[in-house]
Amino acid sequence: MVRRSAQPIATRTELLKCVRRECLHCGRVMWQDYENRRIIRSLDEVVELRLKIRRCPNQECERYRLPYRPEAEGQWALPQQEFGLDVIAWVGQLRHQEHRSVSEIHQQLQQRRLCVSERTVSNLLARYDELVALRLSDHQRLRTVLQVQQRVILAIDGLQPDVGHEVLWVIRDCLSGEILLARTLLSATHQDLAALFEEVKQWLLVPIAGVVSDGQHSIRKAVSTALPEVAHGLCHFHYLKEAAKQIYDADRHAKKELKKQVRGVRTLERQHHADDVTDEVMQGYCQAVRSALTDDGHPPLDAAGLRLQERVSAIEQSLARVEQKGGYLNP
Repeated sequence: MVRRSAQPIATRTELLKCVRRECLHCGRVMWQDYENRRIIRSLDEVVELRLKIRRCPNQECERYRLPYRPEAEGQWALPQQEFGLDVIAWVGQLRHQEHRSVSEIHQQLQQRRLCVSERTVSNLLARYDELVALRLSDHQRLRTVLQVQQRVILAIDGLQPDVGHEVLWVIRDCLSGEILLARTLLSATHQDLAALFEEVKQWLLVPIAGVVSDGQHSIRKAVSTALPEVAHGLCHFHYLKEAAKQIYDADRHAKKELKKQVRGVRTLERQHHADDVTDEVMQGYCQAVRSALTDDGHPPLDAAGLRLQERVSAIEQSLARVEQKGGYLNP
């Protein structure tokens, strides 16, 4: 694809030299052979890296004439990439934490004065996923973190973006918050899920104190197969959801009955236009009733039926106060 914009101009220059001077294979001092220049675009600035490249002069060495680049280069960007690691991390945050689309991420980058195409955004997302997968495969780091707490409590859940596509299954530790395994599966049978538990169990050096899930039948069978002696319980959300199921059904029925008593609000609102003060007041009350009807709350902690009953009662009390003060409303 033809570039439609000019290359950005670097705001400053950074000189990077090799810390190691001896060859990794033969131990002979490597000569500083040539210099490379590389433009890195970060979120805040454009930096030109001046790289001092060394090469081994020993003709009998296996690394003869092979370039040895400065070690600090990897802190700026990935190989053959012009965008810094902070750009990749920010793009991944917008995608996976804020659930932004590629077009929205592209607009955000342009607002930060980063000249980039939508195809480049997709490539940056791919690099982010590769870095996350590489971090998850670092079992030595995870062992060090988990060794401090001496136990783990596993949590498993699956994310299905669209029906018919692969499901992303994630196993994480509830105590440290670390993700221990992330794998996409075409099916979610108990044999497939049991294999995930077996894979995590093999490299863990600390005991598994318990497993938390949503209580799916295949997960229950997988836990009993792979971890027969480990306690398995519902997570807080699903436990509360199951406990409040009867209350939620009763609250939903109460909201349906309340809606029957306030039907015809739209017809009443159309009969009154904002021609005088009385019609304006009537429209305000009608809008308050319609707003109360459309608020579903956040069950089970915030019951929609109870909230509707409180708001309708407040509107009724307001109308009663208007009547007591001698106000007049057209029937």
